[in-house]
Amino acid sequence: MPVLNFQQLTNADKTTTRTLLHEAIPITGTILTGAYSAGANIKNYTHGQFQSVYDYPYLSSSANHIFDISVGYDESSGCSASAVAGTGVQIDKKINMYNQFAQTYLGFTGSSNTVELFESDLSFVDNNAQMKQCFFVNFSRLLTKDQIKKGSVSLTVSSASWGDGTPGDTVFDTDLITLTDASASEGTNAGVKNTLAGDYGVLYTSGNVAHGLVFYQAGTLVLSSSLFASSSNAVTDASVAAGGPNTFNSGSVLSGSSTNYTPLTVVQSLVSASISGSCDALRHRIKTLSFNNTTEINSQIYFCRVPHNKFNYSSNPTYLSGSKIRVKTSAADQPVSYITTVGLYNSAGELLATAKLSEPLRKDPNNEITLRVRLDY
Repeated sequence: MPVLNFQQLTNADKTTTRTLLHEAIPITGTILTGAYSAGANIKNYTHGQFQSVYDYPYLSSSANHIFDISVGYDESSGCSASAVAGTGVQIDKKINMYNQFAQTYLGFTGSSNTVELFESDLSFVDNNAQMKQCFFVNFSRLLTKDQIKKGSVSLTVSSASWGDGTPGDTVFDTDLITLTDASASEGTNAGVKNTLAGDYGVLYTSGNVAHGLVFYQAGTLVLSSSLFASSSNAVTDASVAAGGPNTFNSGSVLSGSSTNYTPLTVVQSLVSASISGSCDALRHRIKTLSFNNTTEINSQIYFCRVPHNKFNYSSNPTYLSGSKIRVKTSAADQPVSYITTVGLYNSAGELLATAKLSEPLRKDPNNEITLRVRLDY
């Protein structure tokens, strides 16, 4: 058995690094609306609390889950049962959905330990931009990997009258608004704050109007219903019963026809339409949705230093022939070896990892070599 020679590693020979890999994720309107698969990639559940979107018909073995959509509102919203008693659909589920996201992402506030509300700014303390009625788009880990890259989110959505067309339509191409988190910086974390769910940024229009939030590590978009309400039809308690110019296609089929739908304001729809119906209406108004995901690769790097006076001989038995070094033609020749493999051992001499070189490296007493070995995890 060959005798092994060791070169001890010190703390100066080790370092750690982190590498961020990004992948562009574009989601087109044809996938969102289910147009290319006749809706077979959209899955609704009997519990009716959220809707799932797949890249292929969800019964296919090759289908990948992309994201879930749901809606909800806070108890203090004009959509709550206290304001529309007896007229709402799935009120408790919508309130519970909002509370679940708010508790998980924001936590509680005040001595009364009440649920913190989403706000379309970076403070969550002034209560001036509260988002009490929200759409939740929760991406799968397959898409977001470790997190969404800051500053990469872009959502183009139609804010046209919610009664323009039916849920069978593909994409609304009028009154398009693009929301981005362009104010957030990946390198400096400018435009980014932190909460229980990790980092978050604000989604702004080109006119610097905020209509939502993006939680980067959680991989979730929280869109305010204000995105679909003009300044003349603001989302208030009064608008729940008032109607207005921005009507929402709730997906409630009128008797006698499969193509006529009840037009509602976006706020009314959050009261009168099912969660699945509101999700349908949102999906058909998204034209494009894109972001970059992030994969974090942590590395331990070892600098294996080969000094001039070591590793000039090989422990391989074939290195010798008749007790003479094969690579020497005369006694005056210097010994020569070729390094092909690096082994990392623990203090007990147990082999933990090996690294193969792309080609043998010549080693003799006239040169020194430093080999950089990286372990990724």
